[in-house]
Amino acid sequence: MDTRRLLRTSALVLATAGLLISGCTGGSSSPSASESASSGGGGGAAPTAALKPYYAQQLKWRPCGVPGFECATMKAPLDYAKPDGDSVKLAVARKKATGPGKRLGSLLVNPGGPGGSGVSYLQGYAGIGYPPPVRARYDMVSFDPRGVARSEPVECLSGKEMDAYTQVDQTPDDAAETTRLATSLKGFAAGCEKRSGTILSHVSTVEAARDMDILRAALGDEKLSYVGASYGTFLGATYAELFPDRVGRLVLDGAMDPSLASRQMNRDQTAGFETAFQSFAADCIKEKDCPLGTESVADASNRLKAFFAELDAKPVPTGESRELGESLATTAVIAAMYDEAAWPQLRQALTRAMDGDGAPLLSLADSYYERAGDGSYANLMYANAAVNCLDLPPAFTAPKAVQSALPEFEKASPVFGKNFAWASLNCAYWPTPATGAPHRIEAKGAAPIVVVGTTRDPATPYRWAQGLAGQLSSGRLLTYDGDGHTAYGRGSDCIDTAINTYLLDGTAPPDNKRCR
Repeated sequence: MDTRRLLRTSALVLATAGLLISGCTGGSSSPSASESASSGGGGGAAPTAALKPYYAQQLKWRPCGVPGFECATMKAPLDYAKPDGDSVKLAVARKKATGPGKRLGSLLVNPGGPGGSGVSYLQGYAGIGYPPPVRARYDMVSFDPRGVARSEPVECLSGKEMDAYTQVDQTPDDAAETTRLATSLKGFAAGCEKRSGTILSHVSTVEAARDMDILRAALGDEKLSYVGASYGTFLGATYAELFPDRVGRLVLDGAMDPSLASRQMNRDQTAGFETAFQSFAADCIKEKDCPLGTESVADASNRLKAFFAELDAKPVPTGESRELGESLATTAVIAAMYDEAAWPQLRQALTRAMDGDGAPLLSLADSYYERAGDGSYANLMYANAAVNCLDLPPAFTAPKAVQSALPEFEKASPVFGKNFAWASLNCAYWPTPATGAPHRIEAKGAAPIVVVGTTRDPATPYRWAQGLAGQLSSGRLLTYDGDGHTAYGRGSDCIDTAINTYLLDGTAPPDNKRCR
């Protein structure tokens, strides 16, 4: 794998990994006219008097420990309905355009999640791994959205508590195991309420999109140019809905469909990961050392299901106090589905685990959860749940509802269905009610918006890109016929050329362009 692809894979997989296990997102608060005006307004409305100081603020850039990058702190209202009240401090980073060529302003990037750190993504990949012509003409910029990483992060559990949480059986077999799972979800929600304070009810996607408009103004740009991946597509589409006349060049890669309810989105993702696993299995059985056999994809699926059942009954050692049970092993397999470059690693890790050494699979699961070697966790999963549970009503409100839905989830994925159905229960116990609902986003009046979908994307199924592109009044669907999550920077010259051309000279690809 080339260096650029490696950087992109490590940064993006970590940033987008929370999308499903913590419950996916996709809806938003559909802002009323009064709310839009109070936020600075769509349709060219000027900021209200209370918001003017935020829009007029000057960012004070400083070195931030990574050569070539600068950092700043931006303020935004905690509650846009009360802009005279408390504020939040948001971490911003940039790498200035390197030249040559005429500077095009700022290009804001978001890696997804929700909960992915934009600052880390910029410094670890986008600011050094995006195509040189793009970095030459744009200041590369990102920020940690409210509640994420360096921006007043949502906190929920201690490291030891999170270790216990990630090991809870997510496929309960009886009433006692169901109660333990529900208790763990309640404990997670209670921990977030206890440790996070007022920020917990103000981390919605609508609020983050409004923060982006303040950032646009603080950067001195009339229009927002933006590349959002995975959940970042929903954030970008929400911005376009709120501020259609301020849309510059928007790329929404690995798109989400905001019109879908949480239950349907979770079921769609379940099917998406099944599709990705089928591709992995088809590749694996070609290898003599495939731990899932070499006969057929169906046999590989049955072998993995049987292995998960074995781990459910008897976890295997990992060389540390944590054993590898079914939940952590499932998470590890999911993590490897985001990029086919991880398939050889998964094949080897499964082989080791079936031989009694769970350490390699545990390592994959830890990377997914952003668990450090000292046992601490980044706040990705905490912010992920907080944003998701505000953006959409819960997929299920009680264990009985999950049990009733198990057949449809297991039909979507015989391998992962039961696990994903129960994972969708997490928002049932959330302490703050949802402020959003599923709805179409049209963003009438916006400049052309490029929506990118990958045909075998596990986390954001291709049909979502079709849905969003069809809703947006100026949407242009760009299709990558391939595996893995998102498309830009994955090695397709066709995709990269289309997006680079759009970013550099404003020429959007024709609608329904397909690439390999």
